[in-house]
Amino acid sequence: MLVMAVGATIAVIAVPALNAVSESTKLSNATQAVERELQTARMKAVANNTPLRLRTNCPSAGYYRIVELLGTTADSGTTRCDASTYPWPAADTDLSTTPNYDGQLRQMLNSATVTTTSIEFRPDGTAWDATTGTATAITTAVSLTVTRNGSTKTITVNSLGKVLQQ
Repeated sequence: MLVMAVGATIAVIAVPALNAVSESTKLSNATQAVERELQTARMKAVANNTPLRLRTNCPSAGYYRIVELLGTTADSGTTRCDASTYPWPAADTDLSTTPNYDGQLRQMLNSATVTTTSIEFRPDGTAWDATTGTATAITTAVSLTVTRNGSTKTITVNSLGKVLQQ
């Protein structure tokens, strides 16, 4: 009887702690996925000598996508995030036409959300804030906040393109 009582007491203490660890892990996984996508956008922009943007909440909340900058009115968030209009992989394999470097439409992990933003990475690796539609030089680091069940984690991107999870 005593062993069962001790076991039950330990279980009562351990279950909430394990739930907290699980919640924290799910938030970390979602944050790391967005961070990796930012890093991928920067590396691809440099490797392919073409500006790329990571758009969050694209085409709707909970999704994000790397898109190639076209330099036309089609660069709006709703247009470029439409995977049926701009499929992945590109239907046209001719590298002289755009877009060729759009990424997959990805969904946030574990029902997490992220602030709406658009970060543009240039071929020299620098980052620009394109949230308003027109890219402007980043003067202070841009922050993206990933939220899940009231807990948050922040990712910052500075003008040199350095991506840091905090």
